[in-house]
Amino acid sequence: MYDLDTRRRALTLVAQGFSQNSVSKQTGISRAAIRSWLNRIEPLGYSRGAECPRCGDIPRLPDDPAAYSYLLGLYLGDGCVSSAKRGVYSLRIACADAWPGLIDACAEAVQRVRPANKVCRVQSQGCQYVQSFSKHWPCLFPQHGPGRKHSREIKLEPWQQQIVDAHAWEFVRGLIHSDGCRSTNWTTRMVGGIRKRYEYPRYWFTNVSDDIRRLYTDTLDKLGIEWTHCTRAGKDYNISVARRASVALMDAHVGPKY
Repeated sequence: MYDLDTRRRALTLVAQGFSQNSVSKQTGISRAAIRSWLNRIEPLGYSRGAECPRCGDIPRLPDDPAAYSYLLGLYLGDGCVSSAKRGVYSLRIACADAWPGLIDACAEAVQRVRPANKVCRVQSQGCQYVQSFSKHWPCLFPQHGPGRKHSREIKLEPWQQQIVDAHAWEFVRGLIHSDGCRSTNWTTRMVGGIRKRYEYPRYWFTNVSDDIRRLYTDTLDKLGIEWTHCTRAGKDYNISVARRASVALMDAHVGPKY
């Protein structure tokens, strides 16, 4: 007999694409046991009764819209939804090891959006994937699809836009945490015949998708943040926020990664 955590771990590995033979060798679990768990009507570890706010007769907003807005920003930057097995989907958000606080914030947001589903962290080279399995990730992130995000149209559904409008700073924070940063720039000026160096903070957001950059800048406009479109190395993928008042607002609501 195997305990429930052992079964869940084995099924998670199979859902990630490992063969039954490979999982058996990694875990010491017999292939017959793994095969029997996969042939269940509902694999262990996935909650059959977890209600989806978008699948009811009257669709509603997620129960924690602020967490959803933040997670939406993370997903648009470094996330993906992919099919696993038996109608179950995997949500994965890539988070760099350099920012452990960001990894914790991401895992917390996933858990708050789908509290009945397990959240795990899968270590990879230089990063961790915050991952969760559910049948309902495509309902919650209808932007998913084949190929890379910048190769297809990305637009928010009206109900998503309603959440972003109400929780704009959480959305911006998620985008910055995925594809942005706060850095210190410098320049020099002549003062009294002496060249002096001045440093100033700046927020960068870089994304290849025109649509995702537009979602970011449209939200900044609504928040009263001044921004500029920058071309670097011949590529116009960068959005800069450098005005002192705008940086102060970003510091108050977003801040550097941690």
